[in-house]
Amino acid sequence: MRTVRESILDVLRARGITTVFGNPGSTELPMLKRFPEDFRYVLGLQEAVVVGMADGFALASRTTSLVNLHTGPGTGNAMGAILNARANRTPMVVTAGQQVRAMLTMEALLSNPQATLLPQPAVKWAYEPPRPADAPAALARAVQIAETPPHGPVFLSLPMDDFDAELTEQEDRAGQAAAARRITHAAAPDAATVAGLADRISRARSAVLVVGDDVDASGAWDAVLALAERTGLPVWAAPVSARVSFPRSHPQFRGDLAPAIGPLGRQLEGHDLVVVIGAPVFRYYPYIPGAHLPEGTELVLLTRDAEEAARAPVGDAVVADLALTVRALVERLPAAGAPVPAPHEQVRFPEAADGTLTPLAALTAIAQGAPENTLWVNESPSNVPQFHEATRIGTPDSYLFSAGGGLGFGAAAAVGAQLGAPHRPVVCVIGDGSIHYAVQALWTAAAYKVPVTFVVLSNAKYAILHWFAQLEHAQGAPGLDIPGLDVTAVADGYGVRTHRAQGAGELTKLVRDAAAQQDGPVLIDVPVTTELPSL
Repeated sequence: MRTVRESILDVLRARGITTVFGNPGSTELPMLKRFPEDFRYVLGLQEAVVVGMADGFALASRTTSLVNLHTGPGTGNAMGAILNARANRTPMVVTAGQQVRAMLTMEALLSNPQATLLPQPAVKWAYEPPRPADAPAALARAVQIAETPPHGPVFLSLPMDDFDAELTEQEDRAGQAAAARRITHAAAPDAATVAGLADRISRARSAVLVVGDDVDASGAWDAVLALAERTGLPVWAAPVSARVSFPRSHPQFRGDLAPAIGPLGRQLEGHDLVVVIGAPVFRYYPYIPGAHLPEGTELVLLTRDAEEAARAPVGDAVVADLALTVRALVERLPAAGAPVPAPHEQVRFPEAADGTLTPLAALTAIAQGAPENTLWVNESPSNVPQFHEATRIGTPDSYLFSAGGGLGFGAAAAVGAQLGAPHRPVVCVIGDGSIHYAVQALWTAAAYKVPVTFVVLSNAKYAILHWFAQLEHAQGAPGLDIPGLDVTAVADGYGVRTHRAQGAGELTKLVRDAAAQQDGPVLIDVPVTTELPSL
């Protein structure tokens, strides 16, 4: 008779999930013993890093990732990263060990007494199988739920004594049958809905498109580009976008909408119809009151997420597959005349008097050194406008940023992304404050020789918080500066090769050389000036 462990491994094989991101504890060892040669285990030194790596891996590879955590303490340590994965809509199965069933009632050491409640509401589904025999089918169900739009993490609590339990032939077959099921998610809108929306676009005096993360994530990039070029409409990026979903050098691209109600509403003045594709309406922070839309402006949201449609404060919504919907729109809309390109003036900032690079000067040098097919991971939140100005990303699946608003994504996600897309160079641009939220990811990169190029923009402060302090009239708040950090010394301790760039030319060469090699990670520290964002 086969065991639960053997059946679970076959469920994972059937779903193509053979990489495990984990930090093992005693309750996980029964799952991991006699670890099979066709699986890969990627060790992280802290659970939030483990989940962050799995997040980047899933997003870069367009697969479902698997995480293995240590019962309640490990799950608790990982919660911030799981929240980020939910915001990123990452298909991820998070497993955690559990005490043996015989000692759960007495809540023996390392019992998780509320295992399915602890990760909520960060996960789409949380479950602890009632019997050992149910674990393989539960895992198969977890994968299906994670892969159902909107994608997101799910959680399974697995008692440690389940894995050696023997299954009957019928129980084993049930788990494998569940794993073999394939569900297609491609809901198309009815013809009348498409015709109605096409008519609204055609009748609009001045329509505009707003594109969000799910355009890139769902594979609708080409369809949205075709829609924009057929209609000649201007295109904005939704506020606080975590992906690039339209070529940022395209003549119809207008930039990023502000993440605040009043300023965003003013940006849309002059448009009588706003068509939002694959984004929430809208991702706001900070709170600056005003009208969500200008007077007389209508809005239509195209989304795969029914909850996203329900919580939008204004406008109508169509819940359907984005690529199918947009392609159907393209077929119904007449070709427009040549669009008027947006004026674009590239702003250059000189070096400071002491030779320190401005963020834009540093990011321009980084972009000049990075290969054309770079997969960018960004966690320098105060420098996002300069990043996009310098990189002008124009291809899908080329940019990752955390949609959750919390730090700790960048360094870990970059390692996972490189593992998930080994054919592409990964360059991680990250602040000196941000990197220390997941600095243990450097050890994993070094230990597994993952050739990520980390470029740390160092200004010895949480610059984004200085900006918020201005907006919130909270000047004088403590804890916004972080002097005394030596990220190269830390990285050296983890086994990462390091450099400190002294100028733009040297920085470009260091990035070019780092991205061209495959011998392991490289970290480049770049002192920069501080420039606060603006709305």
